[in-house]
Amino acid sequence: MIKLQNVEKVYRTSSIETLALNNINLDVKKGEFVSIMGPSGCGKSTLLNIIGLLDAPSKGIIEIDGRKVERFNDKEIAPLRNKMLGFIFQSFHLINDLSVIDNVEIPLLYRSNNAKQRRELAEEALEKVGLANRMKHFPKQLSGGQKQRVAIARAIVGKPEIILADEPTGNLDSAMGNEIINILQSLNENGATIVMVTHDDAMAKRTHRLIRLFDGTQVL
Repeated sequence: MIKLQNVEKVYRTSSIETLALNNINLDVKKGEFVSIMGPSGCGKSTLLNIIGLLDAPSKGIIEIDGRKVERFNDKEIAPLRNKMLGFIFQSFHLINDLSVIDNVEIPLLYRSNNAKQRRELAEEALEKVGLANRMKHFPKQLSGGQKQRVAIARAIVGKPEIILADEPTGNLDSAMGNEIINILQSLNENGATIVMVTHDDAMAKRTHRLIRLFDGTQVL
């Protein structure tokens, strides 16, 4: 489902060059749940952004579902990212002025769904994360764990085949973190391929496979 070959990412300014990722080779099979770990600044989020087509590699090959995408332009990337990929962020990125259900509908605005279809899909996604009774609430009325569940619902509303999660339990206590990992495991059991960045060994142990990075290099 995801294949990276000899991927390198270099950030350059007028005075300095920073090697963020070096010679990354990675295969993630369809239906896998993979975790990425490593110290802060080792390139975990950079790797996730490259897999999610939010950033481009300086060198190397990226395949998503058999398609080489590293040279795709923005017009080619946008529909692929919208239909195949769902993103979950540590800091939720909810819009405070929109209700829960309106936040969840946002990815569908870039598709051909009409208003009725968008609402039905958003309701279904919120049911899956156990927030059907919070649809009309606003983010400020929710706990951290509830906000993260809304963010998961938004990520899955378009039924993507791949879910990319960047520290999804990082801002939560252990009880809420376990709720979130339970939801991710359920989504995985229902066919989603998941790549998750985490600092938490206990969360990583609940995934199928662990990838470790150190100073931008894959060490496991």
